[in-house]
Amino acid sequence: MASHTDDSHPGPAGPADPAAARARLLTAPGPGGRDRRAELSARTDDWLAALFASAGAPAGTAVVAVGGYGRGELSPRSDLDVLLLHEGRLDPALPERLWYPVWDSGAALDHAVRTPAEARAVAAADLKAQVGLLDARHVAGDPALTAALRSTVLADWRAGAAGRLPELRELGRERAERHGELSFLLEPDLKEAKGGLRDVVALDAIAASWLADAPREGLDAAALRLADVRDALHLVTGRATERLALQDQDQVAERLGVLDADTLLRQVYEAARTVAYASDVTWRAVDRVLAARSGRGRRPLRRGFPFAGPFGGASGAARRGAGAVARGAVERRPLAEGVVEQDGEAVLAQGARPASDPVLPLRAAAAAAQNGLTVSHATVRRLAAECRPLPVPWPDEAREQLVTLLGAGEACLPVWEALEAEGLITRLLPDWERVRCRPQRNAVHRWTVDRHLVETAVRAAAMTRRVARPDLLLVAALLHDLGKGWPGDHSEAGEVIVRDVAVRMGFDPESVETLAVLVRHHLTLVDTATRRDPDDPATVEAVTKVVTTLPRLELLRALTEADALATGPAAWSGWRASLVDGLAARAAARLAGDAAAGPEPAAAPTAEQERLAVEAARTGGPALSLLAQTGAETAGTEPMGVRLLLAVPDRPGLLGTVAGVLALHRLAVRSAGLRELDPIGAGPVLLLSWTVAAEFGELPEAARLRADLRRALDGSLDVARRLAERDAAAPRRRGIPTPPPVVAVAPPVASANATVLEVRAHDAPGLLHRVGRALDGAGVRVRTAHVSTLGADVVDAFYLTDAEGRPLSARRAGEVAAAVRAALG
Repeated sequence: MASHTDDSHPGPAGPADPAAARARLLTAPGPGGRDRRAELSARTDDWLAALFASAGAPAGTAVVAVGGYGRGELSPRSDLDVLLLHEGRLDPALPERLWYPVWDSGAALDHAVRTPAEARAVAAADLKAQVGLLDARHVAGDPALTAALRSTVLADWRAGAAGRLPELRELGRERAERHGELSFLLEPDLKEAKGGLRDVVALDAIAASWLADAPREGLDAAALRLADVRDALHLVTGRATERLALQDQDQVAERLGVLDADTLLRQVYEAARTVAYASDVTWRAVDRVLAARSGRGRRPLRRGFPFAGPFGGASGAARRGAGAVARGAVERRPLAEGVVEQDGEAVLAQGARPASDPVLPLRAAAAAAQNGLTVSHATVRRLAAECRPLPVPWPDEAREQLVTLLGAGEACLPVWEALEAEGLITRLLPDWERVRCRPQRNAVHRWTVDRHLVETAVRAAAMTRRVARPDLLLVAALLHDLGKGWPGDHSEAGEVIVRDVAVRMGFDPESVETLAVLVRHHLTLVDTATRRDPDDPATVEAVTKVVTTLPRLELLRALTEADALATGPAAWSGWRASLVDGLAARAAARLAGDAAAGPEPAAAPTAEQERLAVEAARTGGPALSLLAQTGAETAGTEPMGVRLLLAVPDRPGLLGTVAGVLALHRLAVRSAGLRELDPIGAGPVLLLSWTVAAEFGELPEAARLRADLRRALDGSLDVARRLAERDAAAPRRRGIPTPPPVVAVAPPVASANATVLEVRAHDAPGLLHRVGRALDGAGVRVRTAHVSTLGADVVDAFYLTDAEGRPLSARRAGEVAAAVRAALG
């Protein structure tokens, strides 16, 4: 604490001097920040002690600082939270002799006069008062009185923590609803918004309960930064305001020596995110401990013990262990390779090896989000410390896991925040650093640039059934404003950036071009629709020249809406939607001629495919070839999986049967193709080409898979019954909201020889088996099929004919579509 020997220091003989001394301290060029707050608190202590002595206070009384003043953190315009504590009767004039000089000085005073019993009773009835008393600090008078009050209040707090902490959490939720999230507001409330100084106080209160403690890395620095900004705001405005208004930001930045207001806001946002993430982690820990205490948890609670901290005790290690759960039997449910669920969070499996699995962070994040969980703090820290950077270009699995994470919608947000808190996002996407915490000084925008990008992906996740390439929609949504971190037109800059990023992600050249078009022209549809004559042919031509194909037009239409919805309520309306839809419909009609050409002809069969087809035709039974992929074969850059070729003489139910066997072996279908051959003129043979991945990284034995395929085809293995039994025995896990499946009959121009049934749905175990069984039950033949899994979405096309090999009638096609829709639920 600073020395108080200068001539401006107030003493017992001059109780009127402190106001001038405080003013000189606040305007002096000396130390600011924490030192200034400590000095201001110390001078105020001496002033109140002098007033207390001159007021003739009797024995058995004490002046106690509480709240921010109790913590020694007085800001320039902070209230003085003071309690006059006494035993027995008290002269009614004593409080006035204390308080009037403070009021006369112009200082704001929040005061109370109570006995220890009264203070304890008020704390029991008023949570805010109890939290304020946790920071009680002796200023003057009888120190034993203050010590007894502190001891009693802390004991009451710890004894009643199970009931009071949920109440404290609810207060935080109410504040967040009223004041918003500090890290995204252009005019944030530094104290009351989520991630603000009030949350720092709540974290200290949780630590005082001995039930849990916050992750401390960076937390003290974040709290210090927010407090320093508040001090500067008080000095600039001359008022006790907590809202960092636009008109004050330049002056606050100047006083703090910060480059400009945008840099100031980025620093404030970064600090607030640190506090908010620490709060989320800590409250989850509280929930686990309270669940264990109430018998709802999965593990017994270990008895707590004292620890070091702002409220006294033993060691910091003990602090982290207090209230923790004893090691023992833990229920762990597998989510993905190397990832399990434990205590409502995604954690690493015991056999996970982060150092040799660079895809593990994305796989853990995707698995957590798809199951409505978040990744535990300890897991994220371990992943950040041990995982190597992804190779360039990314392995296919990494790209798919990113798409799966984004496709989880709202459930993606807490997972993304956890990864960002440990720097994993900028490690995956170095260009992210330029937009991270970047404010948008536009009344229409409600988010920072980086959060707007994630919010756009969240909105796009609800639109994945509208497009044939949901993976490109989600990635374009995430990247479309990356150019805002660079000079010039952000769309033009973004196009250059996304070409580089997409190549690094491993997208093929056509997909890279599509992403570049989407980013470069993500504003084109809405700008053209609202500023040009929709009936002018040149307006439609301006759009068709940009997108060139119907699939790109679908993607641009969905991205336009997702971007606007994620911007704010003023950016999208029924009027704008109608204009965009009208323009998109005209452009689609212009491009429809390109779609009439139908699918490209299938490539000629390979020698291996022909060999299997001939063998199946001659023997009348299945012929198959299995090739297992291992990490060694792909230098550790591809997920382990199986390439399966199967040739079978044409028969009903083939697709669903084979898909069911793969589901039984927990093999997820990544892609599949079905085509018809007649190699020796003896009748059609169906050739199925599959790419599958092991759900938990363990491949089945090839011989067992081959045997089960044969049994399923000859009818000795009831695949449907086995799958139903396994599903019934599996524990129910909460899912996440996903768009409903879309089953549609394509226009006749899609194929001259078959009816094309398009299926877009959320991927799930056994989904292709259910579709195949529905088609078999409808009595149609699957002549050709193209199956793709893109992240968490499947986009399938089935070319169907009747028993005589003719396309289905419109009515019959509608009935088949309804049957598949019913099978998908």
